[in-house]
Amino acid sequence: MKKILIVVTSANQIDSEKSTGLWLSEFAEPYIEFSKQGFDITVASPLGGKTPIDNNSLSADLSQEILNTEKFLANTIKVDEVESADHDAIFLPGGHGTMLDLPDNEKLQTLLREFYEAGKIVAAVCHGPAGLVHTKLSDGKFLVEGKRITAFTDSEEKAAGLDSLMPFLLESKLRQSGSSFVAAPDWSDHYEVDGNLITGQNPQSTLSVAKEVIAKLK
Repeated sequence: MKKILIVVTSANQIDSEKSTGLWLSEFAEPYIEFSKQGFDITVASPLGGKTPIDNNSLSADLSQEILNTEKFLANTIKVDEVESADHDAIFLPGGHGTMLDLPDNEKLQTLLREFYEAGKIVAAVCHGPAGLVHTKLSDGKFLVEGKRITAFTDSEEKAAGLDSLMPFLLESKLRQSGSSFVAAPDWSDHYEVDGNLITGQNPQSTLSVAKEVIAKLK
């Protein structure tokens, strides 16, 4: 049985006035697809416990199947308690909360390095690649250096009206880390695969990333 580690945000506030969290569909759609394959799924977060969900992701058109996955976010384990050797892939969903607590999480950086260097799958979508911006390999190079990747673009961040509230712009930061960043038009279903690194641009790309993870695991 393949085992997948999903790491979600614990951050629930951008500032004193604006709340944030996980973008639900970016967790739910992969969780559902991985479950259909019979994969064993562990959900972890920096603080453990209940994961905050961005209210903006709870639209009226969400299926009951997606809403039902909220129960798997009620009691996440701490990232510090997870070992890469116990899993075959790591997946980072987005939501603006990831911009606040994933980039500087040292245990997450260790896990990402260990997964990647072991030839295991490292996947992320939308703001999930925020977890990659400071991650370095054993040789000191950034994990994303020279890799074809994508993520929530600067253009999309400005369209969302949150560019001035973020600690950095994700596309720009990933480019600074030496990646070969590929941006498609706003809200396109777009993902990139470079070896065992799989990244998706936005919520619309989530299912494509999940299916690529499944294809590689199978």
